[in-house]
Amino acid sequence: MSEFATLTVAGKTHQLPVIEGSEQEKAIDISDLRDQTGYVTLDRGYKNTGATKSAITFLDGEKGILRYRGYPIEQLAEQSNFLEVAYLLIHGNLPTQPEIEDFTRQITVHTLVNEDMKKIFDGFPVNAHPMGVLSSLVCSLTAFYPEPADTRSSVDKLNLNIIRLLAKMPTIAAWSYKNSQGHPVNYPKNKFDYCANFLYMMFALPVEDYTPDPVVVDAMNKLLILHADHEQNCSTSTVRLVGSSKVNLFSAISAGINALWGPLHGGANQEVIEMLEAIRADGGGTRKFIDQAKDKTSGVRLMGFGHRVYKNFDPRAKIIKVACDQILKKLGVDDPILEIAKNLEAAALSDSYFIERKLYPNVDFYSGIIYRALGIPTDMFTVMFALGRLPGWIAQWKEMNEAKEPIGRPRQIYTGERERNYVAMTNR
Repeated sequence: MSEFATLTVAGKTHQLPVIEGSEQEKAIDISDLRDQTGYVTLDRGYKNTGATKSAITFLDGEKGILRYRGYPIEQLAEQSNFLEVAYLLIHGNLPTQPEIEDFTRQITVHTLVNEDMKKIFDGFPVNAHPMGVLSSLVCSLTAFYPEPADTRSSVDKLNLNIIRLLAKMPTIAAWSYKNSQGHPVNYPKNKFDYCANFLYMMFALPVEDYTPDPVVVDAMNKLLILHADHEQNCSTSTVRLVGSSKVNLFSAISAGINALWGPLHGGANQEVIEMLEAIRADGGGTRKFIDQAKDKTSGVRLMGFGHRVYKNFDPRAKIIKVACDQILKKLGVDDPILEIAKNLEAAALSDSYFIERKLYPNVDFYSGIIYRALGIPTDMFTVMFALGRLPGWIAQWKEMNEAKEPIGRPRQIYTGERERNYVAMTNR
């Protein structure tokens, strides 16, 4: 039996269909609202608007649940690896052994970028932000692979462009870091797996035989898995909205990278480190900072605690905390910033103010600490986020195109001047 919501506007009653998702999420379908009533809804920031149906990621912020294609994030982070999760997100199911071997092989043989791209790198100043470099270089792939890259192409061409992007993104990301350091780039080594290869391109020096630490590689796998998708967030919605114009995959992903760049989205873990550095500059006392954070008039915010979506706890944080502890123990890094982070975590977790408000450390808090411990500079943190989010963006773009969704076209409530006549400049 169909369910409807009743809306009364200007004395006239309208019935709007109620739809239900596979996890009993309910929504009122207002697709025909304007045609029926002449009205639109106003929802600043789209906080209460479902812009699409999606089978990729389920998120329940009240219960602290995150699942990719039905699989709990806890199981994937513990038992899987990043490429397997990427395959799952993009193709809908966990791969068989032959499928993951072929998927891995294809990515491995496409990790090199065209040598002409180095000329583009050379055009950026050393102080260019790595996210700007990453976005520009990903968009430039449209010039190197100009054939159509949307659903009008053959399935083989679509899959090839997906493979190209997954394969070349770590190379471009690592090279953007090398550019910021003024260092010569490292070419990928196919003897390494996906995460180890990225770490090699980031940190290997010309005179050393660099082999990434397995503990670090494992933590990198987990970090990328935990960031791989997160429902219809700002950057994902950007990818879908830009992609709805039938622009190619590379351009849509470049738009997502730019959306992620903003400090209110992907820059949160960078703000954690900046907060810790501010505490250190003030003498390193965490108690003083926590007291200030509890005072709403102080203007001090505790970064990396709580989450806009998760109202209880961030399930990703529980996973990455373990990896964070392993990394710090393994590397034995002597860094006062990391010591402040551990003290801040312990103090906040034992303070009734934060406990009552469920302001627990989130994934950004721990990921920032890990990146700091690995020697990754803060302006590269969002690049790391983008590298993890890539398969989610691809999956969302692919799903939107396969569903033949219409071009996105939000409405507005106009609040400007009403019609007025032009007045010649001499009479103004």
